Parts: sequence; C-alpha cells; structure tokens
Amino acid sequence: MILMNDFKAEPLELKEAMQSASKKVIDSGWYVLGNEVTSFEKKWANICGVDHGVGVGNGMDAIEIALRSLDIGPGDEVITTTMTAFATVLAILRSGATPVLADIESSTALISFDSVKRCLSSKTKAIVIVHLYGQVRSMSAWTSFCRDENLHMIEDCAQAHLATLHDRVAGSFGDAGAYSFYPTKNLGAPGDAGMLVTNIEILAERAARLRNYGQSERYHHPELGMNSRLDEMQAAILSERMKWLQQFTERRRYIATIYRQNIVNSLIQQLAPPQEPSAHAYHLYVVICQNRDALQSHLQSQGVQSLIHYPIPINEQVSCQTLLHDPAGLKTSDRHAAQCLSLPCHPQMSEENIFQVINAVNSFEIV
Repeated sequence: MILMNDFKAEPLELKEAMQSASKKVIDSGWYVLGNEVTSFEKKWANICGVDHGVGVGNGMDAIEIALRSLDIGPGDEVITTTMTAFATVLAILRSGATPVLADIESSTALISFDSVKRCLSSKTKAIVIVHLYGQVRSMSAWTSFCRDENLHMIEDCAQAHLATLHDRVAGSFGDAGAYSFYPTKNLGAPGDAGMLVTNIEILAERAARLRNYGQSERYHHPELGMNSRLDEMQAAILSERMKWLQQFTERRRYIATIYRQNIVNSLIQQLAPPQEPSAHAYHLYVVICQNRDALQSHLQSQGVQSLIHYPIPINEQVSCQTLLHDPAGLKTSDRHAAQCLSLPCHPQMSEENIFQVINAVNSFEIV
C-alpha cells in the first residue's frame, strides 16, 4: 500500500540525528523554553525572512496568540475561508472574535477575493489567509487589499513550509504567520508544536508573554495569557528535521510535476498550477472528481491510500452552522468538499510508487 505518509521509510541518518537531539535535551536537564527553543526560533524566523519567531504549543495557538497580540477579540470580526482545518476557525473563536466564513475559488481552492469583499463589515478587523494545501498565491493583491481596508493579515501557514512567492516565504507577507509542526506537516515534530513569525517587534514581545500565562517576568502577570510553550525536545528534533526540509520539499515538487504531466483521465480535474514553481510546497496534491468516493475506492483496490481534505466545510460542522458567512453562500466550497481527493505526495515515494499512483488514477472509469 502506498501511504499518504511513511515516516518509517525516512533516511536512517535523519532518524539517528533525531535520537542524538533527544539525548542532548535529556542530558541537559532543561525541557521547556530553553536554548533549543531559542535556537530553533531564530533559525525558522531566518528561513521565513522575518525578524522574530515565537515558539508555541501548536499552530492553532499561534493564530489565537497572533489575534490577541493585535488586540483583536470580542466585538471584532475576522474573515477566513470555510475550506480549512477546524483549528483555523477555533483559534478565532477562542480569541473572542467572530469568524466570518468566505467562499473559495474553484480553480485553486483558495479564499475568494469577491467573497471576502461581500463579508466585509464595519466590525471586520482582520483576515486569516489560509495557504491551503501548501500554496501561496496573489499575496501582493491581498497585501494591498488589507492595507486599503485597514485590516490586519494573519497567514495560516500550517501546510506551506518553504512556499515562496516573489522571493518571499509564507508567513512574511502579513502582520504574522502561524506555523504548525504537527507530525504530518512538511516540517513535523514527533508531537505538537507551532510558531508565530513576524517582523513586528512589539507583536513578538506580546506573543512571548501570552504563550506563558501573560507573564512579563517571573510571577508578574500584567495580562491573562495561556499555556502554549514549545518544549526543548520538539525544538531540538525540529532543528534536525529542518536540515532535510529543502530536499524533501523539492521531492514533493518533483512528484507534483510528474502527476500534473501524466494524470490524463478525463474524469479527473487538477487544480490550477502555482504562480511560480516555488510557490507551492505540496503538503497535499489534490485532484477533483465528481465521482470522488468511487475514485477513492478504486485507488484503495489498487494499493493507493488517499484522504479527503476536507470532507466537511466549516459551515457544515454542527458546532459552526450559525456562524456568519458570505451572504451569497458558500456553494463553491460545498462542491469542492464533495469532490476533492488528496493523493500520496511525500518525499519517501519511489519512482515506482509515483507511477503506480498515476496508473491507478488513469485506470479509473465509471462502469
């Protein structure tokens, strides 16, 4: 079976480096917010082309802390896409702000300009741009739009590690970028981890307080924060895994290129190519099929695992059906959720694996 991820197949050299990093932390006797965290924060901020990185517990917390650091909360509205992981919207809700759900563009599955414009109100304070599936796109236009409308921009970069458009890396376009290092991400820890990245010093300073109970100095809490601290073990291992990220990302892009060139089944549609080859990190390679469930069953029978990202848009979740949304509706997102399917696209795939996936997709037919 060709899996969506195969950590067991990762290089032995990487595994040994992770084990050595773990031992180093254990031997140090320091486990939370120490030298390993500080080092990784600096390294990842540098890769993202920003001045500050604030390590936190996970990507959802990074979004919430970014909003709170910008004084966005009760009474404020934050626009984001309904086609995203639940954590994006939950972070907005936890900040006290009100999410407003926008629709997507059918060609990219990314948030729609026209839909966002319909979602604007006098209460709108920010937009959370989700780099869905790993793609950054139209960021100059989004930056100009937010500036013209006096809105903060937060980037949800959970799937977009190293995605680069016009020589700028995901997370460097807005007020802040929120990264997840969940194990299955392109840069993943062996547990939960995240980071807020920003060029705004005062935002980074407040985020560092908020992640640690709102503490400004030991036992002094000028505001109410939360417990969301990146630990030394995750940071040390991420520093080792980061050394392989460029190589692994190039492999993902190579696989995606082969897919795009060789998947020729008329029953299968592919999303629009990225604006630049580097603008997509291919956390996921997603195709569209009106007979999606039948396609998934066919792939399974051919030894190819596949997953759906995401089968239930946020507006259809039982807990979110009363949320504000585009007054014109969210039909494109609903249709995408019913037809999208993610194919294996990870750096441990062999050439044989790649073409096995392609052959399985191309052999699909409706009987």
